[in-house]
Amino acid sequence: MAFRDVAIRVFFLLLVVSAAYAKDKEEKKEGAASEADGTYDITKLGAKPDGKTDCTKEVEEAWASACGGTGKQTIFIPKGDFLTGPLNFTGPCKGDSVTIKLDGNLLGSNDLAKYKSNWIEIMRVKNLVITGKGTLDGQGKAVWTKNSCAKSYDCKILPNSLVLDFCDDALIEGITILNSKFFHLNIYECKGVTVKDVTVTAPGDSPNTDGIHMGDSSKVTIVDTKIGVGDDCISIGPGSKEVNISGVTCSPGHGISVGSLGRYKDEKDVTDITVKNCVLKGSTNGVRIKSYEDAKSPLVASKLTYENIQMDDVGYPIIIDQKYCPNKICTSKGDSARVTVKDVTFKNITGTSSTPEAVSLLCSDKKPCEGVTMNDVKLEYTGKNNKTMAVCTNAKVTAKGVDKANTCDA
Repeated sequence: MAFRDVAIRVFFLLLVVSAAYAKDKEEKKEGAASEADGTYDITKLGAKPDGKTDCTKEVEEAWASACGGTGKQTIFIPKGDFLTGPLNFTGPCKGDSVTIKLDGNLLGSNDLAKYKSNWIEIMRVKNLVITGKGTLDGQGKAVWTKNSCAKSYDCKILPNSLVLDFCDDALIEGITILNSKFFHLNIYECKGVTVKDVTVTAPGDSPNTDGIHMGDSSKVTIVDTKIGVGDDCISIGPGSKEVNISGVTCSPGHGISVGSLGRYKDEKDVTDITVKNCVLKGSTNGVRIKSYEDAKSPLVASKLTYENIQMDDVGYPIIIDQKYCPNKICTSKGDSARVTVKDVTFKNITGTSSTPEAVSLLCSDKKPCEGVTMNDVKLEYTGKNNKTMAVCTNAKVTAKGVDKANTCDA
């Protein structure tokens, strides 16, 4: 009888051990998923929210799991500070979508030797969502002094913070992008990208810290976003088309720009750009179209509309500059006439200018700007007499509801 009791106890003990082993094996089989619905929490992979421990491996492991999963997948970055080096998130992914839920802060390492190019680069991913109230902090202040682009065309480019390459149908919403080493957000060869309710911030004197740059992309929408940086708040590069920008506040910064255009060979046209219902405060430029005076590439910038723009102490609120040459580093090889600017509308542009020149249209003598329309442009100089003026060369302008001094007719 005693032997039978012992045997029964051993049997039940083996059942308990077997069940526990099976459960542990199943949990390991599920990988990094914190829930059965395909959510991957980087802290459950070992990431430490102390802002000092390198979490690159854990974040990339979460991406690999999410991108390789089916259905809807989520990478969860909880509250805390997570330091990483370069992150490369490459698709295509197997599932329907990937969401990066950013509640905490990712900090970009300042060890420049770790970077081949960018900090966070997402490539060939469809149906991507980056959302949350967290921050991508590039920690650029420590390396801005290493930026030599003010002195040389062929400068070494510091890492951009967030780059989307060949991504279609992406949404970036709610997050903050802070103190990038170079551009904060770069959109390249993408289609159908929406940036909504995003904050982009860097000091006004930080070099080349464009807020949002795009090139060779279409159907890009930027809405209800606050940008204050040391370069263009938004720069719309070659190959951009069907771009809609609304509800953007730019302060500080170099304005909302098309360009610069013509710097490199084989650049593509820019067309169908709409900027409306935006506010610019204290920026060095307002709405601007700029192309290099030594342009290397023939292209056309056309169908550009600026409407309902409020200027508050802005330098050069309206500017077309086909003699663009930052820091006087242009060469004699090239020709400003290679870039054509036409069919540009400025409508209901109001407020104040920090420069007497409220309107500056500096176009090519060989290929003047054509089809420029100005309607209801009312700008006052913040200095003496409140009088503004237009400085124009080689621009064909039709004006209505504009003071004669600002119409280029003088």
